Amino acid sequence: MSDLFWPGAERADGLLDDDALLAAMVAVEQAWLDALTGAGVAPVSGDVSLAALVGSADVEALSRGAEAGGNPVIGLVALLRERADEPVATWVHRGLTSQDVLDTAIVLCVRDALARVDLDLRAQLEQLADLAERHRDDPMVGRTLTQHAVPLTVGVKLATWLTVLADAWDEVDSARGRLAVQVGGAAGTLAAPVELSGSTAGALDLVRRCAAALDLPATTPWHTSRSLVTRVGDALTTCTDAWGRIGADVATLSRPEIGELAEGAGGGSSTMPHKSNPVLSVLLRRAALTAPALASTLHLAAATNVDERPDGAWHAEWSTLQLLGRRTVVAAGQATDLLRGLHLDTDRMAAHLGAAEGVDAEQRSMTALTGRRPVASAYTGAAGELTDAAVDRARSIARGDDA
Repeated sequence: MSDLFWPGAERADGLLDDDALLAAMVAVEQAWLDALTGAGVAPVSGDVSLAALVGSADVEALSRGAEAGGNPVIGLVALLRERADEPVATWVHRGLTSQDVLDTAIVLCVRDALARVDLDLRAQLEQLADLAERHRDDPMVGRTLTQHAVPLTVGVKLATWLTVLADAWDEVDSARGRLAVQVGGAAGTLAAPVELSGSTAGALDLVRRCAAALDLPATTPWHTSRSLVTRVGDALTTCTDAWGRIGADVATLSRPEIGELAEGAGGGSSTMPHKSNPVLSVLLRRAALTAPALASTLHLAAATNVDERPDGAWHAEWSTLQLLGRRTVVAAGQATDLLRGLHLDTDRMAAHLGAAEGVDAEQRSMTALTGRRPVASAYTGAAGELTDAAVDRARSIARGDDA
């Protein structure tokens, strides 16, 4: 999906777009109809494919019609009933409410987006672990508050990057594990499914059947309990935080006067052909700067839910999640490309450390206190061990030891 306002948007093609949402809504309706049929509630026989009744060609009409009811599910259900044969036309959507369908459909779309981000994070951790091992003990100068501080190793510098990526992966993994089906009926009490099935146990069985068909956990209704949504938003933002932090380092250390890092294929300038701009780093910082506001919108919506279906707070989530999810997928791919092509100039790093003044001052003050000779000629503390620990954690995630 092209977007001149957001370079790289095509990286998220097929994810969290109109076609994906429509397909997901139909999948939810199909799973519920199959649950009704399988439980003997709906007198439907034979294989029924709701997906054959609607498609991409219907998106524009559904979009235009959604304003009348405030969401696209109402128009979709009308279209399915209009095009389906009996008894499907009568039984489709029975026992559900619009929020059930839309919430669960968005969960399906988010699941696909998080899976893509997961793959990219694992690839990044593997790429960066290789770099950290290769440059484990290479010297460079550490900088604090923009100034030379103490000696550092390239390995421990990259270990910091590994840590923020691994932390982001933890959040994504946790969010994926909390995704669940939403079936509650009009006010979240399952009243209609109970009436349709004849018992509370029957209604809960319908929910389990629907959830299983969608490969999602069955859970209690969460119409106005939106921690699932905010958790997803926080996980996505933790990812952009991590990539923004890496992008900031690359952009800073690729300045010509520093030249310690460089993107594999920097971008050009429209008027200055001598430039090689750190474009991927810039785009990662863009994502990091804009994601937190989107996540805060999800929290604000969660905090202002009211009654058994909120008047606007729920509606504010949809495009916010879409935008945050798609932008995170885009940034994930850009971060993978950045790390894959990253160039480290270790000679330049060593030269800067050698020319830095005062970087031995802390070591001298420590030895003066203890009266002992320096522990090592290089004042890098436990940098090697810290690097090894970060690499081990990264490789564990990349290998899928979590599975």
